[in-house]
Amino acid sequence: MTVFAPFAADTDYFAADQTFLLNLRVTGLDAMAEALEAAGVRVERREEGTGTEYGTFASIHDPEGLPIELWEPQAVPVTGAGTGGTVPA
Repeated sequence: MTVFAPFAADTDYFAADQTFLLNLRVTGLDAMAEALEAAGVRVERREEGTGTEYGTFASIHDPEGLPIELWEPQAVPVTGAGTGGTVPA
């Protein structure tokens, strides 16, 4: 699924000279971050939003220096007959 969700024109979530932010939804963010770091990519792990209903975040930068956000949503508990685990959000 692809979702395009614009920020408000006056957002301070990213630099004012940046017109968009690429946010990739991932599974296994910790393992992905370790693999990226092993390949020489600097990964910035973000504390804000981590452990909340939003999930876990990290950022990397493209060759031009623009940030790319990696997001692993919190797992959602599954209830009902024959269940008892979690699934990704």
